Amino acid sequence: MIGIGGRIAKGAAWIAASRVVISVLGFVNVLVLARLLTPEDFGLVAIVMAASAIMMAATELSLSQALVQHRDPEEAHYHTAFTINLLRAVIVAAIAVALSGPVAAAYGDARLGPLFLSIGFSALIVGGINPRLALMSRDLVFWQDFATRASDKLVAVVTSIAVAAIWQSYWALVIGVVAGQVCALVVSYVIIPFRPRLSLSRWRDLMSFSIWVGLGQAVNTINWRFDQLLAGYMLGNAQLGYYSVGDRLAVLPTREATQPLAQAVFPGFARLADDPPRLRAAYRRAQTALSAVALPAGVGFAVTAEPLVLLAMGEDWRPVIPVIQILASIFAVQTLATPVQPLAMGLGATRALFNRSVLTLAIRVPITVFGLLAGGLMGLLWARCATGLIGMAINMHLVTRLMAVPVLRQVTGNARTLAATAAMAAATHGAGQALTPGDAGTWPALLLQAGGMIATGALVYPAAMLGLWFAAGRPDGPERDMIHFGGASLAAARLRLTARPAG
Repeated sequence: MIGIGGRIAKGAAWIAASRVVISVLGFVNVLVLARLLTPEDFGLVAIVMAASAIMMAATELSLSQALVQHRDPEEAHYHTAFTINLLRAVIVAAIAVALSGPVAAAYGDARLGPLFLSIGFSALIVGGINPRLALMSRDLVFWQDFATRASDKLVAVVTSIAVAAIWQSYWALVIGVVAGQVCALVVSYVIIPFRPRLSLSRWRDLMSFSIWVGLGQAVNTINWRFDQLLAGYMLGNAQLGYYSVGDRLAVLPTREATQPLAQAVFPGFARLADDPPRLRAAYRRAQTALSAVALPAGVGFAVTAEPLVLLAMGEDWRPVIPVIQILASIFAVQTLATPVQPLAMGLGATRALFNRSVLTLAIRVPITVFGLLAGGLMGLLWARCATGLIGMAINMHLVTRLMAVPVLRQVTGNARTLAATAAMAAATHGAGQALTPGDAGTWPALLLQAGGMIATGALVYPAAMLGLWFAAGRPDGPERDMIHFGGASLAAARLRLTARPAG
């Protein structure tokens, strides 16, 4: 457990580094493009991106996860994975071409036709990415994740900003994504040289695991993307632009806090699948550690959204503020159940994930439609809150089924984190009220308010966490793990320094 835990921690550190770079670049990208483009531009491209995500997910087979979960993959497995991914890309490209005309007619916007054609080109690029990257994930080596993701995002940001600055066109959003995908394709073969050949000899081995993961991913993506298609059709491009940009920003803190650990623990959970007591302990540690980081990040962003948006994006983007405030809060709470995905995949319970996704979709569609019809954009946001809480409850019940951990225990295990986050939110809000600028709208006043709120939250949360931990008698939990990991990292750094030859 110690060996696997250490390798998972190192893997999470690499993934976290890539997510930090991606988060910063993505945040800068949105802010700069918000100054160069209009909400209507973002809304128009959001329709295309939502459709692209649904098409990719509908054909998703999660072959990388299948290769990680496989006990002993051979060279033929990687050739098969490459071939299947390539066939899938051709199918998606054909669907995108076929839909380009009908979708443009349905939305009454001819610009959607060429944009849909770009989806096909994008799919062909993604279909050629090196499947042998999964080999490094199997061995809990994640530096390649940093290389591919960081370079992909950097190229995408630079390209999109350059195109937007020169032409002020919505095409900047699409061209940047495609440029990043080309970069990821090249880097994947530089990191692990591989000469693929067309073969389907091991398709049964891969499909036995991946079919349910793929179907679950498809349903999941439809679950979280169909609202943008509906909002664009019912509310128009401008409202969809506010909603899509707010959604992208709101998810950043929790996604960047949860994905490194979630991605790193999947191989670890798979290795512990035959040892339920150790797996149960590993899940509890992963869940509490993840929540200790993600909850304050999401809630803190929600509380500070107003001065940050006005400072970085300007008064024209004020409608984005309630989107961030509501969605960032619900995303933060949902992190209590985030590790269920790698847990179920590590156990091979992929059909259970599919059933969960179908149930969540069946609940979410009517509630979302009702929210849109009854309250427009705000109705949609409150529908997201309701379905988010329901989805979290479903995920927790799935954990109970897989590992016999009661739902109440999953919640109470994070009691100190919940209490410290509440204290941080109250203190940060109070600081914001005290620092409300009298000369509203000027950047020095907004900068002072935002800086004061962030500093307050950064001080109050760790102080509250440590205070509650000492009051509880310093039990095992995320506090002890973080102190131990920090001490081990300092000791390793000191050892490297002392071992370095003089001169």
